[in-house]
Amino acid sequence: MAGPAPAVAAIRSAVTAATVGLPDGSLVLVACSGGPDSLALAACTAFVAQRSVRMAGRPHAGPLLRAGAVVVDHGLQAESAEVAATAGIKCRRLGLDPVAVVRVEVGTAGGPEAAAREARYAALERAAEQSGAAMVLLGHTLDDQAETVLMGLARGSGARSLAGMRSRRGLIVRPMLGLRRTDTLAACEALGLDPWHDPTNSGLTPEGGGRAPRRSRVRAEVVPVIADVLGPGAVLSLARTADLLRADADALDSLANSLFIAATVGKGAEGRDSRGVRREPPPPARPGQPQDSADAAAIVLDVEILGRALPAIRRRALRIAALASGAQAGSLTHTHIDAVDALVTRWHGQGIVALSGRVQVRRAYGRLEFHPGQEGPERAENGER
Repeated sequence: MAGPAPAVAAIRSAVTAATVGLPDGSLVLVACSGGPDSLALAACTAFVAQRSVRMAGRPHAGPLLRAGAVVVDHGLQAESAEVAATAGIKCRRLGLDPVAVVRVEVGTAGGPEAAAREARYAALERAAEQSGAAMVLLGHTLDDQAETVLMGLARGSGARSLAGMRSRRGLIVRPMLGLRRTDTLAACEALGLDPWHDPTNSGLTPEGGGRAPRRSRVRAEVVPVIADVLGPGAVLSLARTADLLRADADALDSLANSLFIAATVGKGAEGRDSRGVRREPPPPARPGQPQDSADAAAIVLDVEILGRALPAIRRRALRIAALASGAQAGSLTHTHIDAVDALVTRWHGQGIVALSGRVQVRRAYGRLEFHPGQEGPERAENGER
């Protein structure tokens, strides 16, 4: 009896590797748009879950899994509701259960692509929380990783953004970052699947009268030119760049987290994790104790401690503080961080530095104060889709 097609076997193996170690009975959700990547992932995840039931109790069997899906309708195209509903039907036919089709409202903060990404990840996290899922699988491939690196280069980004998408981030898991888009197309063909093809991937809007999202244009227009001029291995090299930089970025971020904690003064350090995100409410002031600027600000950092740090570490620590105070990750630029850094290293009495998310930063009495706006902290996905 012939085995599965190589592309199908590769995706099934990737899902199996991603779910190793989960407790028996764990629910795994697939984020499915109905496109080739996510539909192939959904089909292979359904197979792995069904196989886990058949193999239960046998030696060397993996965890007993349940598999479901989440379809997010961004409402940005005329037929988005129909596309989402169809994707949900296809997931159910594959044997996935539960399947949730979720409509989201896309805001404007950080631009349309960043706003859509923020709404999508928020919906996935809510779906995981409501269903008790152990993880959410996303269908990003090596080609998506290469596009992420290219877009980071165009923005003049640092190592963290050029490190691309993580294979794991909390509940979010990307098992196919080592596979190509050609693999998912081949898997769909081998399995007899009929995926939806996003019309914006041609570089134009569905109506053909305007420009598609930037990532779609990079995919349709930029990557083919790079592959033609530099050779087909250029895409692999871009993805490898992300892998090489990720370890360096992780090390620098760890040092920056330590600096952030060491430099935080007053009550601002209490109830926050190593990324500066508040996990507990701030402690109340004791009776009769005046509330000083350290209490009123979201984050207060010691300028002297910051000034002794290496620039690369200090600037990352300042970014942590800005994001923890509510600055929008997609709109926090090198210029913003440079202006905040100048309050530490090039102080001459300059005024408040305004950041995205209505965050304001000022220096006073040897302290750097990050005052929050009305909007909460935004997820820092570093350009991830």
